[in-house]
Amino acid sequence: MDPTLDPEDVAFAGVLGQRALLRDGRLTSVELVDLVLARIDRLDGRLNAFRTLFRESARAEAAAADAALASGDVRPLLGVPVAVKDNVAVAGHAPGMGTGSPEPVAGRDAEQVRRLRAAGAVVVGTTHLPELALWPFTESQTWGATRNPWDLERTTGGSSGGSAAAVAAGMVAAATASDGGGSIRIPAACCGLVGLKPQRGRVPLAPDGEHWHGLSVAGVLTRTTADCALVMSVLTDGELAADVAPEPTGLRIAWSVRTPVPSPVHPAVRGALDGTLEVLRGLGHTVLHADPSYAGIQPSFVVRYARGARDDLVRLVDPSRTEPRTRAIAALGRRMPDRLLARARGWGDRAAARLAVLPGDADVLVTPTLATPPVRVGTFTGRATLVKVGRFVPFTPAWNVTGQPALSVPAGATADGVPLAVQLVGRPGSEALLLALASQLERVTGFAERRPPL
Repeated sequence: MDPTLDPEDVAFAGVLGQRALLRDGRLTSVELVDLVLARIDRLDGRLNAFRTLFRESARAEAAAADAALASGDVRPLLGVPVAVKDNVAVAGHAPGMGTGSPEPVAGRDAEQVRRLRAAGAVVVGTTHLPELALWPFTESQTWGATRNPWDLERTTGGSSGGSAAAVAAGMVAAATASDGGGSIRIPAACCGLVGLKPQRGRVPLAPDGEHWHGLSVAGVLTRTTADCALVMSVLTDGELAADVAPEPTGLRIAWSVRTPVPSPVHPAVRGALDGTLEVLRGLGHTVLHADPSYAGIQPSFVVRYARGARDDLVRLVDPSRTEPRTRAIAALGRRMPDRLLARARGWGDRAAARLAVLPGDADVLVTPTLATPPVRVGTFTGRATLVKVGRFVPFTPAWNVTGQPALSVPAGATADGVPLAVQLVGRPGSEALLLALASQLERVTGFAERRPPL
């Protein structure tokens, strides 16, 4: 390793930065993996981001990456350490889905993990989630609470909270995430990251065909838009471009604080939205107020979410090794017959057709990502959790119902330094535009330069 390199700077260099250091020969992948593992050892006792570390296999993969680099191999993620959310199959590992159920060891990688490895990434471990990815926080009876690197008393969000904590703390430059109601965007908002929920079907969920009856998608959490674009290009097998498109000009941008179920918006969150709108006006975009019509969204989401919870619970080896609130959601799903599920999907299809044209005929819709700043760990408990969390995350589930892309981007911080965020919603298939607009905001606001006070 180049002695002039600061390990802290290497940790926060991001995917592109670490790749450049590897290609320039300033450090090896083995050295980078050792740096990452040492950082995890130092920080994760406080954060609880990782469920499992693959120390030996990661070093072996890194050594193979170094040999490939020496031979001139230029695969896009060659030698870069990444983490995988613990609801995704990694060969030789038993993903727990956030539960205490003794699940079987996976015989092979899920398709998204296979694509990461094929691109040269080194998988260093798996990250925590709440049980069955059901909640917008990452806490469970089995695995404890995952804590926010910006404030250890605050939530990382969920369900991809372990991945978010790992990336925000510089323990890895990227980590996989999934999103069935906001689970990429919510932890991105809590932890000051870029989180893109791609178009439904953009990233394969294999071995599953779909999840939560069409609500769920897979993606990644990163600190920068450029890193997000690169990793998403790998996860989509090149369907999305590896480079962020040129900065957009003259967009028509609508904003709204309307939600499917009326929810108050915290003044700090509203201030972050207003500040972002001012930046967008200053960039020459046309900004207008226009509210979406959310008819059918809430019942479509609740039915598919509850039936999805039921599906996931019955697949566990031991469903009894879950929390009462998990079993309560699954029990609700059991009471929903197939004909109601079919109606719920129809409600969603009609909403998707209507909202494919954004309000005000806008190119992009901007909303808060969360209704409040990140809440304190332990805020949501018991069987009433589902009722309570709705007011925390009312802005994200609609776009799982419609399937169109939505992205959370940092938008300043509270007075005590906790991240705030806004959500950019696009027309169907507009991930490239969302990333380009997020990159423009990143350039102006410098959000990616901030580091948590660890």
